[in-house]
Amino acid sequence: MTHVTGIRFKPAGKIYDFDSQDLVLEMDDRVIVETEQGLGFGVVVKPPEKTDTSARNLKQVIRVATRDDFVRRQELMSLEAEAHAYCNQCINKLNLQMNLFCVESTFDRNKLTFFYTADGRVDFRQLIKLLVKEYNLRIEMRQVGIRNLSKHCGGIGKCGREFCCSSFMHNFEPISIKMAKEQGLSLNPTKISGVCGRLMCCLTFENQTYQHLKKNMPRMGKSLTLAQGTGKVIRQNILKQTVTVRMDDHTEIEAALSDIRPTD
Repeated sequence: MTHVTGIRFKPAGKIYDFDSQDLVLEMDDRVIVETEQGLGFGVVVKPPEKTDTSARNLKQVIRVATRDDFVRRQELMSLEAEAHAYCNQCINKLNLQMNLFCVESTFDRNKLTFFYTADGRVDFRQLIKLLVKEYNLRIEMRQVGIRNLSKHCGGIGKCGREFCCSSFMHNFEPISIKMAKEQGLSLNPTKISGVCGRLMCCLTFENQTYQHLKKNMPRMGKSLTLAQGTGKVIRQNILKQTVTVRMDDHTEIEAALSDIRPTD
């Protein structure tokens, strides 16, 4: 049996499973864990649960964070801020076309990861030499998408609420323009794009419901027969489950699905 515990490293970040062994852990406990990158400082978001998942070979929770660990975490945050400022100086000096937005250190202080966005490939070999010379640590430059930048920085969306990606979303789901079409939304990019410039994440939230409701609705342009005569569908109201039909005499009638039948 394995004691599977959910650990998160960032607010609204992905939850990873760890083996907490026999440690007694509760929600919001700070813990030190073993990761592929080295030691990590995380928060318990799912209490230990006994499961038969020994085959998954989970990494282990090393210990509950101690006072010294909290002090070390503060020191690392200072190091990350200092490295961020220094790296930006180097980027300006080398005139690199990249936007550095975050620096993270492993808890055992053997590696610094620099997160950035850029429109294309960046030759940062000289930059890495400067960073290694300054900090004498392993350095990783990681290019991420613009959505990751929004998730990290956070902010207020057009709806007036905190970004979904930075408040509760753990992962980015694929989004397509077809979802906006399914929901009858305007295809104006300024209406359906988020602050990051990509399609809004909330388009995915109700997509399955719209697909289900639209499944039995007649498609646009389909000929139908009503009690008043025949006509063609020109609009759909998916949530009301009605269609607007333009009759042969050019009048428009809104009809429920139960009131229509296909034209022979």
